Amino acid sequence: MTYAYLGPEGTFTQAAVRRLLPRTRKVPHQPFPTVPAALDATRRGDCEAAVVPLENSVRGVVAVTMDQLVSAGMHINAEVEVPVTFALMAPEGVRPQDITRVFSHPHALAQCERWLAERLPGARAQTAASTAAAAQEVAAAGAAGGAAIAAPPAADLYGLRILATGLGRDARAVTRFVSVAPDWSRPTRTRQDRTSLMLSLGTSGPARVVDILTEFDTRGVELAWIQSWPTGERLGSYHLFIDVEAHIEDPPVKDALAALTALGLGVRFLGSYPRWGAVTA
Repeated sequence: MTYAYLGPEGTFTQAAVRRLLPRTRKVPHQPFPTVPAALDATRRGDCEAAVVPLENSVRGVVAVTMDQLVSAGMHINAEVEVPVTFALMAPEGVRPQDITRVFSHPHALAQCERWLAERLPGARAQTAASTAAAAQEVAAAGAAGGAAIAAPPAADLYGLRILATGLGRDARAVTRFVSVAPDWSRPTRTRQDRTSLMLSLGTSGPARVVDILTEFDTRGVELAWIQSWPTGERLGSYHLFIDVEAHIEDPPVKDALAALTALGLGVRFLGSYPRWGAVTA
């Protein structure tokens, strides 16, 4: 199996692939420049699955992944959480006072904005497709006043020198990644499964949220995550992403989904899979 991931080498997404498959590091994984490109490769069959970032504990959901989940018709087969720590890195000879531009992924720049404002107030933030792409770009430019914010291992990969660490707003920051594929692979059930769903609220919009919560609550199904996402059709028109702490084949979940369908809501199953850290039964 070949895994597609947001590259280049040295991204947090590559770390997620390796953490998801700790016993099979030799499984091929291929970098792609963007999340949509990684998912396109999976849809075409060039790769069997793609690992993509879904949400961060500091900055919330990753917009491009949410958009792709709405439109791509993919299924989630696994999840993994990766601690996120950032380092400022630059080519040899570049001092902090020399830095005029700082490159990184938008989520990383946002998490480090306070540090940048205090330590490098004169530097201009510039976005890159990924943290490792930022390191690669800075390395290629040489000593031209540029620096990158990336995972510490990226410094060695691209021949950069770490100037500072611990840049993020919260040292406990974590990003949740998911492994997605066109088909649901029916992962081995555990006692700690999670089911991801996408609900279309229809013309009633947010007024149906109470009904949705009630159907799960009355059946004792615990919700782990709920996120609205615009359909793009008009103001007030939303999809609702929901994670429940149960398996799709559990009777209470089946009953709740049948009830929601009877209410006229669109229900799309995204996948049931072990929660990160769950022990296979």
